[in-house]
Amino acid sequence: MAIQSPLFVRCLLTLRGARSLLCTKMPCSLSGYPFPMAREYNLEIAEIDATLVSIEKVLDLPKLEAEAVDLEAQAGVPNLWDDPEKAQAVTSKLSRVQSTIARLKSLRRRVEDLPVLFELAADEPDGSALRDAEGELDSTVKAISELEVTTLLNGEYDDRDALITIRSEAGGVEAADWAEMLMRMYLRYCERHEHKVDVLETSYAEEAGIKSTTFRVSSPYAYGTLSVEQGTHRLVRISPFDSQSRRHTSFAGVEVVPVVEQSDHIEIDEKEIRVDVYRSSGPGGQGVNTTDSAVRLTHIPTGIVVSCQNERSQIQNKATAMAVLQSKLLERRRQEEQAKINALKGDNSGSWGNQMRSYVLAPYQMVKDLRNNHETGNTSAVLNGEIDDFIEAGIRWRRSQATQ
Repeated sequence: MAIQSPLFVRCLLTLRGARSLLCTKMPCSLSGYPFPMAREYNLEIAEIDATLVSIEKVLDLPKLEAEAVDLEAQAGVPNLWDDPEKAQAVTSKLSRVQSTIARLKSLRRRVEDLPVLFELAADEPDGSALRDAEGELDSTVKAISELEVTTLLNGEYDDRDALITIRSEAGGVEAADWAEMLMRMYLRYCERHEHKVDVLETSYAEEAGIKSTTFRVSSPYAYGTLSVEQGTHRLVRISPFDSQSRRHTSFAGVEVVPVVEQSDHIEIDEKEIRVDVYRSSGPGGQGVNTTDSAVRLTHIPTGIVVSCQNERSQIQNKATAMAVLQSKLLERRRQEEQAKINALKGDNSGSWGNQMRSYVLAPYQMVKDLRNNHETGNTSAVLNGEIDDFIEAGIRWRRSQATQ
Protein backbone atom coordinates (compact mmCIF):
# COMPACT_ATOMS: atom_id res chain seq x y z
CA MET A 1 0.00 0.00 0.00
CA ALA A 2 1.36 3.45 -0.86
CA ILE A 3 0.00 6.96 -0.54
CA GLN A 4 0.03 9.56 -3.26
CA SER A 5 1.86 12.88 -3.04
CA PRO A 6 -0.40 15.46 -1.32
CA LEU A 7 -1.30 18.62 -3.19
CA PHE A 8 -0.11 20.75 -0.31
CA VAL A 9 3.53 19.96 -1.07
CA ARG A 10 3.18 21.53 -4.51
CA CYS A 11 1.10 24.44 -3.26
CA LEU A 12 3.34 25.57 -0.40
CA LEU A 13 5.62 27.76 -2.51
CA THR A 14 2.57 29.65 -3.76
CA LEU A 15 1.28 30.07 -0.23
CA ARG A 16 4.72 31.19 1.02
CA GLY A 17 4.96 33.73 -1.77
CA ALA A 18 1.57 35.22 -0.95
CA ARG A 19 2.42 35.33 2.72
CA SER A 20 5.79 37.00 2.11
CA LEU A 21 4.13 39.66 -0.08
CA LEU A 22 1.60 40.52 2.62
CA CYS A 23 4.30 40.56 5.31
CA THR A 24 5.94 43.51 3.57
CA LYS A 25 2.79 45.55 4.03
CA MET A 26 1.46 44.27 7.35
CA PRO A 27 2.77 43.70 10.91
CA CYS A 28 4.55 40.34 11.14
CA SER A 29 2.39 38.81 13.83
CA LEU A 30 -0.75 36.77 13.71
CA SER A 31 -2.58 39.42 15.71
CA GLY A 32 -1.87 41.91 12.92
CA TYR A 33 -3.10 39.61 10.11
CA PRO A 34 -6.64 39.63 8.83
CA PHE A 35 -8.66 36.49 9.49
CA PRO A 36 -7.85 34.73 6.16
CA MET A 37 -4.10 34.88 6.88
CA ALA A 38 -4.55 33.23 10.29
CA ARG A 39 -6.60 30.52 8.61
CA GLU A 40 -3.78 29.93 6.10
CA TYR A 41 -1.52 28.50 8.78
CA ASN A 42 -4.32 26.36 10.14
CA LEU A 43 -4.93 24.97 6.67
CA GLU A 44 -1.27 24.08 6.12
CA ILE A 45 -0.99 22.45 9.52
CA ALA A 46 -4.19 20.47 8.88
CA GLU A 47 -2.78 19.32 5.52
CA ILE A 48 0.51 18.03 6.91
CA ASP A 49 -1.29 16.44 9.86
CA ALA A 50 -3.50 14.49 7.43
CA THR A 51 -0.45 13.43 5.43
CA LEU A 52 1.35 12.26 8.57
CA VAL A 53 -1.71 10.23 9.60
CA SER A 54 -1.62 8.51 6.21
CA ILE A 55 2.09 7.78 6.59
CA GLU A 56 1.53 6.35 10.07
CA LYS A 57 -1.11 4.01 8.66
CA VAL A 58 1.12 2.86 5.81
CA LEU A 59 4.15 2.25 8.03
CA ASP A 60 1.89 0.71 10.72
CA LEU A 61 3.41 2.19 13.88
CA PRO A 62 1.90 -0.40 16.30
CA LYS A 63 3.36 -3.19 14.18
CA LEU A 64 6.75 -1.49 14.15
CA GLU A 65 6.69 -1.14 17.94
CA ALA A 66 5.80 -4.83 18.36
CA GLU A 67 8.61 -5.76 15.96
CA ALA A 68 11.06 -3.63 17.96
CA VAL A 69 10.12 -5.46 21.18
CA ASP A 70 10.70 -8.83 19.49
CA LEU A 71 14.06 -7.75 18.05
CA GLU A 72 15.15 -6.36 21.42
CA ALA A 73 14.43 -9.77 22.94
CA GLN A 74 16.50 -11.47 20.23
CA ALA A 75 19.33 -8.97 20.72
CA GLY A 76 19.33 -9.70 24.44
CA VAL A 77 20.07 -13.43 24.04
CA PRO A 78 23.43 -14.10 25.81
CA ASN A 79 24.91 -16.27 23.05
CA LEU A 80 23.72 -14.06 20.18
CA TRP A 81 27.24 -13.20 19.04
CA ASP A 82 28.23 -16.85 18.74
CA ASP A 83 26.87 -16.38 15.23
CA PRO A 84 28.26 -12.96 14.18
CA GLU A 85 26.34 -12.78 10.89
CA LYS A 86 23.00 -13.46 12.57
CA ALA A 87 23.83 -11.02 15.37
CA GLN A 88 24.71 -8.33 12.85
CA ALA A 89 21.45 -8.89 10.98
CA VAL A 90 19.37 -8.68 14.18
CA THR A 91 21.07 -5.56 15.55
CA SER A 92 20.99 -3.85 12.15
CA LYS A 93 17.27 -4.50 11.70
CA LEU A 94 16.57 -3.38 15.28
CA SER A 95 18.42 -0.13 14.63
CA ARG A 96 16.38 0.52 11.48
CA VAL A 97 13.04 -0.19 13.15
CA GLN A 98 13.90 2.00 16.15
CA SER A 99 15.03 4.78 13.80
CA THR A 100 11.72 4.69 11.91
CA ILE A 101 9.70 4.72 15.14
CA ALA A 102 11.72 7.64 16.52
CA ARG A 103 11.29 9.54 13.25
CA LEU A 104 7.51 9.06 13.24
CA LYS A 105 7.11 10.09 16.88
CA SER A 106 9.37 13.11 16.45
CA LEU A 107 7.32 14.34 13.47
CA ARG A 108 4.08 13.78 15.37
CA ARG A 109 5.37 15.95 18.24
CA ARG A 110 6.49 18.66 15.82
CA VAL A 111 3.11 18.76 14.07
CA GLU A 112 1.30 18.95 17.41
CA ASP A 113 3.58 21.79 18.55
CA LEU A 114 3.01 23.95 15.45
CA PRO A 115 -0.33 25.51 16.54
CA VAL A 116 1.27 26.46 19.87
CA LEU A 117 4.21 28.11 18.10
CA PHE A 118 1.91 30.27 15.97
CA GLU A 119 -0.26 31.13 18.96
CA LEU A 120 2.80 32.34 20.86
CA ALA A 121 4.00 34.21 17.78
CA ALA A 122 0.77 36.23 17.77
CA ASP A 123 1.86 37.91 21.01
CA GLU A 124 5.30 38.95 19.71
CA PRO A 125 5.25 42.40 18.06
CA ASP A 126 8.67 42.25 16.34
CA GLY A 127 7.81 39.27 14.12
CA SER A 128 10.87 37.17 15.06
CA ALA A 129 8.74 34.49 16.70
CA LEU A 130 6.56 34.31 13.60
CA ARG A 131 9.59 33.83 11.37
CA ASP A 132 10.79 31.05 13.66
CA ALA A 133 7.37 29.39 13.52
CA GLU A 134 7.30 29.65 9.72
CA GLY A 135 10.78 28.14 9.57
CA GLU A 136 9.65 25.20 11.71
CA LEU A 137 6.56 24.76 9.53
CA ASP A 138 8.70 24.67 6.37
CA SER A 139 11.17 22.25 7.98
CA THR A 140 8.35 19.95 9.13
CA VAL A 141 6.77 19.95 5.67
CA LYS A 142 10.11 18.94 4.14
CA ALA A 143 10.70 16.19 6.71
CA ILE A 144 7.22 14.73 6.16
CA SER A 145 7.67 14.85 2.39
CA GLU A 146 10.96 12.94 2.73
CA LEU A 147 9.32 10.35 5.00
CA GLU A 148 6.43 10.03 2.56
CA VAL A 149 8.90 8.88 -0.09
CA THR A 150 9.87 6.02 2.25
CA THR A 151 6.31 4.69 2.01
CA LEU A 152 6.86 4.22 -1.73
CA LEU A 153 9.80 1.89 -1.01
CA ASN A 154 8.02 -1.41 -0.54
CA GLY A 155 10.09 -3.61 -2.86
CA GLU A 156 11.45 -6.94 -1.68
CA TYR A 157 14.95 -5.57 -0.99
CA ASP A 158 14.26 -1.85 -0.56
CA ASP A 159 15.05 -1.79 3.16
CA ARG A 160 18.53 -3.28 2.65
CA ASP A 161 21.93 -1.63 2.64
CA ALA A 162 23.22 -0.79 -0.84
CA LEU A 163 26.36 -1.72 -2.76
CA ILE A 164 27.23 0.95 -5.32
CA THR A 165 29.70 0.33 -8.13
CA ILE A 166 30.83 3.16 -10.41
CA ARG A 167 32.77 2.44 -13.62
CA SER A 168 34.26 4.75 -16.19
CA GLU A 169 32.89 4.05 -19.67
CA ALA A 170 33.38 5.80 -23.03
CA GLY A 171 35.56 8.90 -22.89
CA GLY A 172 39.07 7.82 -21.90
CA VAL A 173 40.71 9.95 -19.22
CA GLU A 174 37.64 12.21 -19.22
CA ALA A 175 35.45 9.25 -18.26
CA ALA A 176 37.86 8.19 -15.50
CA ASP A 177 37.78 11.70 -14.05
CA TRP A 178 33.98 11.76 -14.38
CA ALA A 179 33.71 8.45 -12.50
CA GLU A 180 35.70 9.95 -9.63
CA MET A 181 33.45 13.04 -9.66
CA LEU A 182 30.41 10.78 -9.36
CA MET A 183 32.02 8.89 -6.50
CA ARG A 184 32.61 12.19 -4.69
CA MET A 185 28.99 13.24 -5.37
CA TYR A 186 27.57 10.11 -3.75
CA LEU A 187 30.01 10.20 -0.83
CA ARG A 188 29.02 13.83 -0.16
CA TYR A 189 25.34 12.84 -0.35
CA CYS A 190 25.94 10.08 2.22
CA GLU A 191 27.92 12.46 4.42
CA ARG A 192 25.09 15.00 4.39
CA HIS A 193 22.60 12.31 5.44
CA GLU A 194 25.00 10.73 7.95
CA HIS A 195 24.96 7.37 6.17
CA LYS A 196 27.77 5.00 7.00
CA VAL A 197 29.99 4.28 3.98
CA ASP A 198 32.63 1.56 3.56
CA VAL A 199 34.76 1.84 0.42
CA LEU A 200 35.53 -1.77 -0.51
CA GLU A 201 37.66 -1.30 -3.61
CA THR A 202 38.94 1.48 -5.85
CA SER A 203 40.90 0.98 -9.06
CA TYR A 204 42.74 4.16 -10.02
CA ALA A 205 43.31 5.19 -13.64
CA GLU A 206 46.80 5.88 -14.95
CA GLU A 207 46.48 9.61 -15.72
CA ALA A 208 43.57 10.83 -13.58
CA GLY A 209 40.37 9.63 -11.95
CA ILE A 210 39.33 6.05 -11.34
CA LYS A 211 38.52 3.02 -13.45
CA SER A 212 36.02 1.74 -10.90
CA THR A 213 35.02 1.77 -7.26
CA THR A 214 32.66 -0.20 -5.04
CA PHE A 215 31.35 1.03 -1.70
CA ARG A 216 28.65 -0.02 0.74
CA VAL A 217 26.06 2.44 2.05
CA SER A 218 24.53 1.40 5.36
CA SER A 219 21.27 3.11 6.33
CA PRO A 220 17.55 2.29 6.46
CA TYR A 221 16.20 1.86 2.91
CA ALA A 222 19.58 2.61 1.34
CA TYR A 223 18.98 0.26 -1.58
CA GLY A 224 15.41 1.37 -2.24
CA THR A 225 16.47 5.01 -2.17
CA LEU A 226 19.67 4.79 -4.21
CA SER A 227 18.56 2.13 -6.69
CA VAL A 228 17.01 4.88 -8.85
CA GLU A 229 20.55 6.14 -9.48
CA GLN A 230 21.42 3.04 -11.49
CA GLY A 231 22.26 3.63 -15.14
CA THR A 232 24.61 5.62 -17.35
CA HIS A 233 25.46 9.19 -16.33
CA ARG A 234 26.62 11.52 -19.12
CA LEU A 235 28.86 14.54 -18.62
CA VAL A 236 29.33 17.37 -21.15
CA ARG A 237 31.99 19.97 -20.32
CA ILE A 238 35.08 21.83 -21.50
CA SER A 239 37.78 19.25 -20.89
CA PRO A 240 40.50 20.24 -18.40
CA PHE A 241 42.69 17.62 -20.11
CA ASP A 242 42.36 19.14 -23.59
CA SER A 243 44.99 21.79 -24.41
CA GLN A 244 42.61 23.28 -27.00
CA SER A 245 39.77 23.58 -24.44
CA ARG A 246 37.29 21.68 -26.54
CA ARG A 247 33.97 20.36 -25.30
CA HIS A 248 33.96 16.64 -24.49
CA THR A 249 31.25 14.10 -23.66
CA SER A 250 32.06 11.26 -21.30
CA PHE A 251 30.11 8.47 -19.63
CA ALA A 252 30.19 6.58 -16.35
CA GLY A 253 28.02 3.68 -15.27
CA VAL A 254 26.43 3.34 -11.82
CA GLU A 255 25.27 -0.06 -10.56
CA VAL A 256 23.30 -0.38 -7.31
CA VAL A 257 22.56 -3.76 -5.72
CA PRO A 258 21.09 -4.78 -2.34
CA VAL A 259 23.34 -6.34 0.29
CA VAL A 260 22.71 -10.06 0.50
CA GLU A 261 21.38 -11.66 3.69
CA GLN A 262 21.51 -15.24 4.92
CA SER A 263 17.86 -15.77 4.06
CA ASP A 264 18.51 -15.08 0.37
CA HIS A 265 20.05 -18.52 -0.26
CA ILE A 266 22.50 -17.51 -2.97
CA GLU A 267 24.66 -20.61 -3.25
CA ILE A 268 27.95 -20.34 -5.14
CA ASP A 269 29.97 -23.38 -6.13
CA GLU A 270 33.63 -22.86 -5.27
CA LYS A 271 34.53 -24.61 -8.54
CA GLU A 272 32.80 -21.79 -10.44
CA ILE A 273 35.00 -19.09 -8.89
CA ARG A 274 38.50 -18.06 -9.93
CA VAL A 275 40.43 -16.36 -7.12
CA ASP A 276 43.26 -13.93 -7.89
CA VAL A 277 45.34 -12.09 -5.30
CA TYR A 278 47.32 -8.93 -5.96
CA ARG A 279 48.86 -5.96 -4.23
CA SER A 280 46.47 -3.20 -3.19
CA SER A 281 46.66 -0.06 -5.30
CA GLY A 282 46.22 3.53 -4.25
CA PRO A 283 47.35 7.10 -4.81
CA GLY A 284 50.38 6.58 -2.54
CA GLY A 285 51.38 7.20 1.06
CA GLN A 286 51.78 5.00 4.12
CA GLY A 287 48.30 3.50 3.74
CA VAL A 288 49.19 1.59 0.56
CA ASN A 289 49.49 -2.13 1.19
CA THR A 290 52.85 -3.77 0.57
CA THR A 291 51.53 -7.37 0.60
CA ASP A 292 49.38 -9.31 -1.84
CA SER A 293 46.25 -9.01 0.31
CA ALA A 294 43.79 -7.70 -2.29
CA VAL A 295 41.42 -10.31 -3.71
CA ARG A 296 39.64 -10.52 -7.05
CA LEU A 297 36.86 -13.07 -7.58
CA THR A 298 35.61 -14.04 -11.03
CA HIS A 299 32.33 -15.92 -11.29
CA ILE A 300 33.00 -18.02 -14.38
CA PRO A 301 29.39 -18.82 -15.45
CA THR A 302 28.28 -15.14 -15.46
CA GLY A 303 31.59 -13.35 -15.94
CA ILE A 304 30.93 -11.15 -12.88
CA VAL A 305 34.16 -9.83 -11.36
CA VAL A 306 34.41 -8.30 -7.88
CA SER A 307 37.40 -7.07 -5.90
CA CYS A 308 38.13 -6.02 -2.36
CA GLN A 309 41.26 -4.39 -0.97
CA ASN A 310 40.13 -2.32 2.01
CA GLU A 311 41.29 -4.90 4.60
CA ARG A 312 44.91 -5.86 5.25
CA SER A 313 43.99 -9.52 5.64
CA GLN A 314 43.57 -11.59 2.47
CA ILE A 315 41.02 -13.77 4.27
CA GLN A 316 38.89 -10.75 5.24
CA ASN A 317 39.09 -9.34 1.73
CA LYS A 318 37.98 -12.66 0.25
CA ALA A 319 35.01 -12.88 2.63
CA THR A 320 33.94 -9.32 1.77
CA ALA A 321 34.38 -9.95 -1.96
CA MET A 322 32.27 -13.11 -1.67
CA ALA A 323 29.47 -11.10 -0.02
CA VAL A 324 29.62 -8.54 -2.84
CA LEU A 325 29.50 -11.35 -5.43
CA GLN A 326 26.45 -12.82 -3.73
CA SER A 327 24.75 -9.40 -3.83
CA LYS A 328 25.46 -9.01 -7.54
CA LEU A 329 24.12 -12.51 -8.27
CA LEU A 330 21.02 -11.69 -6.23
CA GLU A 331 20.49 -8.53 -8.28
CA ARG A 332 21.05 -10.49 -11.49
CA ARG A 333 18.35 -12.94 -10.45
CA ARG A 334 16.00 -10.06 -9.63
CA GLN A 335 16.62 -8.45 -13.03
CA GLU A 336 15.97 -11.74 -14.83
CA GLU A 337 12.67 -12.11 -12.99
CA GLN A 338 11.76 -8.49 -13.82
CA ALA A 339 12.67 -9.05 -17.48
CA LYS A 340 10.22 -11.95 -17.64
CA ILE A 341 7.49 -9.76 -16.15
CA ASN A 342 8.28 -6.93 -18.59
CA ALA A 343 8.17 -9.37 -21.50
CA LEU A 344 4.70 -10.45 -20.44
CA LYS A 345 3.64 -6.80 -20.09
CA GLY A 346 5.16 -5.84 -23.44
CA ASP A 347 7.37 -3.28 -21.68
CA ASN A 348 8.90 -0.69 -24.02
CA SER A 349 10.11 1.76 -21.40
CA GLY A 350 13.79 1.31 -22.25
CA SER A 351 13.88 3.53 -25.34
CA TRP A 352 16.64 5.64 -23.74
CA GLY A 353 18.69 2.55 -22.96
CA ASN A 354 20.50 2.78 -19.62
CA GLN A 355 21.27 6.48 -19.99
CA MET A 356 19.40 8.12 -17.14
CA ARG A 357 20.90 11.52 -16.37
CA SER A 358 22.74 14.24 -18.27
CA TYR A 359 25.10 16.75 -16.63
CA VAL A 360 25.91 19.70 -18.90
CA LEU A 361 28.54 22.17 -17.68
CA ALA A 362 29.16 23.94 -21.02
CA PRO A 363 27.96 25.90 -22.97
CA TYR A 364 25.15 26.18 -20.38
CA GLN A 365 24.67 24.53 -17.00
CA MET A 366 21.95 21.96 -16.39
CA VAL A 367 21.44 18.57 -14.81
CA LYS A 368 18.45 16.69 -16.22
CA ASP A 369 16.95 13.29 -15.50
CA LEU A 370 16.11 11.79 -18.88
CA ARG A 371 13.41 9.52 -17.45
CA ASN A 372 11.15 12.02 -15.70
CA ASN A 373 12.52 15.37 -17.01
CA HIS A 374 13.36 16.66 -13.52
CA GLU A 375 16.09 19.27 -13.94
CA THR A 376 18.06 22.04 -12.26
CA GLY A 377 20.56 24.68 -13.30
CA ASN A 378 22.48 24.43 -10.02
CA THR A 379 25.08 21.95 -11.24
CA SER A 380 27.55 22.81 -8.49
CA ALA A 381 25.08 21.81 -5.75
CA VAL A 382 24.27 18.53 -7.49
CA LEU A 383 27.93 17.58 -7.90
CA ASN A 384 28.38 18.37 -4.20
CA GLY A 385 25.84 15.73 -3.27
CA GLU A 386 22.56 17.67 -3.22
CA ILE A 387 20.66 15.07 -5.24
CA ASP A 388 17.67 14.57 -2.93
CA ASP A 389 15.20 16.10 -5.40
CA PHE A 390 16.46 13.87 -8.20
CA ILE A 391 16.21 10.77 -6.00
CA GLU A 392 12.67 11.66 -4.88
CA ALA A 393 11.60 12.38 -8.47
CA GLY A 394 13.13 9.06 -9.53
CA ILE A 395 11.30 7.11 -6.83
CA ARG A 396 7.97 8.71 -7.72
CA TRP A 397 8.60 8.09 -11.44
CA ARG A 398 9.43 4.45 -10.76
CA ARG A 399 6.22 4.05 -8.75
CA SER A 400 4.17 5.59 -11.57
CA GLN A 401 5.78 3.23 -14.09
CA ALA A 402 5.02 0.22 -11.89
CA THR A 403 1.33 1.11 -11.64
CA GLN A 404 0.83 1.54 -15.38
